[in-house]
Amino acid sequence: MAMADILGGSETPLVEDTVDGTIDHKGCPAKRSSSGGWRSAYFIIGAEVLERFAYYGIGTNLINYLTGPLGQSTAMAAANVNSWFGTSTILPLLGAFVADSYLGRYRTIVIASLLYIMGLGLLTLSAVLPFQSTFDCQNKHQSTSCSPPQLRIIFFFISLYLVAFAQGGYKPCTQALGADQFDGQNREENKAKSSFFNWWLFCLSACTSVSYVILSYIQDNLSWGLGFGIPCTVMIASLLIFLLGSKTYRYIIKGNEKSPLLRIGTVFVEAARNWRTSPSLKATEEVTQGTSPHQGSHQFKFLNKALPMQDYLEEGGDACTVKDVEEAKAVLRLFPIWWTCLVYGIVQAQSSTLFTKQGNTMDRSIGSGFDIPAASLQSIIPITIVLSIPIYDCIFVPIARALTRKPSGITMLQRIGTGGFLYGISMVIAAIVEMKRLKTAQEHGLLDMPNVAVPMKVWWLVPQYVMFGAADVFAVGGLQEFFYDQVPSELRSVGLSLYLSIFGVGSFLSGFLISAIEKATGGDGRSSWFNSNLNRAHLDYFYWLLAGLTAVGLAAFLHFAKSYIYNRRVIF
Repeated sequence: MAMADILGGSETPLVEDTVDGTIDHKGCPAKRSSSGGWRSAYFIIGAEVLERFAYYGIGTNLINYLTGPLGQSTAMAAANVNSWFGTSTILPLLGAFVADSYLGRYRTIVIASLLYIMGLGLLTLSAVLPFQSTFDCQNKHQSTSCSPPQLRIIFFFISLYLVAFAQGGYKPCTQALGADQFDGQNREENKAKSSFFNWWLFCLSACTSVSYVILSYIQDNLSWGLGFGIPCTVMIASLLIFLLGSKTYRYIIKGNEKSPLLRIGTVFVEAARNWRTSPSLKATEEVTQGTSPHQGSHQFKFLNKALPMQDYLEEGGDACTVKDVEEAKAVLRLFPIWWTCLVYGIVQAQSSTLFTKQGNTMDRSIGSGFDIPAASLQSIIPITIVLSIPIYDCIFVPIARALTRKPSGITMLQRIGTGGFLYGISMVIAAIVEMKRLKTAQEHGLLDMPNVAVPMKVWWLVPQYVMFGAADVFAVGGLQEFFYDQVPSELRSVGLSLYLSIFGVGSFLSGFLISAIEKATGGDGRSSWFNSNLNRAHLDYFYWLLAGLTAVGLAAFLHFAKSYIYNRRVIF
């Protein structure tokens, strides 16, 4: 099937009821009455909901699989989870580039889905195949447990990272393709597009909470093979739903112009090559006198050196334009905000690793004979998001709008900063709760009895999860909007990937911190902060450290946010 978002070509003739710049699955001009809109968005949202169910079904309880069947230490398992999550949220940068420059969003989603299913299938096999040989545990009476064979570990991680690779192509394209189904130039469809983003977040959060509860219970109490097999089956259903909507989708016509990423990259290359020269007088005047559509023209003036010399212009050379330079400046302005938000990624990584290990040591009983899985507490985060979004839209924004007279109540950067403050509060709460848990374990003589539940209800962890969810409403929502809005329009899928990479790099940094602290505080008979016996560990110290890093990161963020110049003259 020839899909328009992977085809080049000339503009299609406009007729009544057609949507400019789009075609349907047959390559004809897309008609508003028979393509796009909610009829298409339902298929894409449904496919994405099932994909998120599969993804979080793997990631939610991953640390328990690593410390259980694979026999890793808490520190090593946390570092591996952070590395995997970091990889899966950085790879969308590559996926977005490939989709925007070569394959197109539709084809990228289909290929990524097939790889996704393959990865989940192999992951299931790694959990059920009998890798253990009869010779691996000959001396069981001399050991409390048997180490899993190296082949099983290698097979597991190859499968796991294939899922991460596939997710890197899938994630940045589905939301962008969904938004493409609404014509921003049409008043009614433009309103629907705004509603689409709200329902997108709502549905994904609701689905994630269900995945946390159901799959973590199956994995802890029934079978890891079944717990990994269900996400594989769900991902097959996701691909089928996506393909069912193919005839209803609108596909963006790709022109033959140079890739926007390559144009921006050329600006930096040319500026470096011409650092001893000066741009043409005409081009400089266009930048300084406001011919450029952006407000930040006076920033990063060194990039103006990418503009050609006058003699080069007279020769008719294919040089950088003022628009190219201003787009490069717009992207460069994002990076101070990007790196100051990395600490949020470090903090968020704890919800699926150390928070879960904390819960495993506590009293998780409900009634008689039933223990809730510690990983299921992560469902509190998306539940909080689902409950908080109406409060944010219907209560907070109108009050803020009355005070600030801004249409959105607060700016995007103010929203991100508020989320950063709440992340810091969540770390303070986590540290205090962990101090109480350690004190309770000491009072009951459980310091050297890690397999005995500390007589402290797991519900003590609820406040830190709730604060995480509230922080996500502000920070994650603000970051997504900011990086979508502030990049050039042709790079919006890349912008969303750049936002995701904050949490990817943050996960890597979290893994690095844990490994460094483990090495510095362990050894010589000492109990490290991440001792596998958490009653002898000091997660509270780590949480206090993260609270301090969040404060430092927030201060740096506020410094750069104060001087940030928005690309759009009207700030929503």
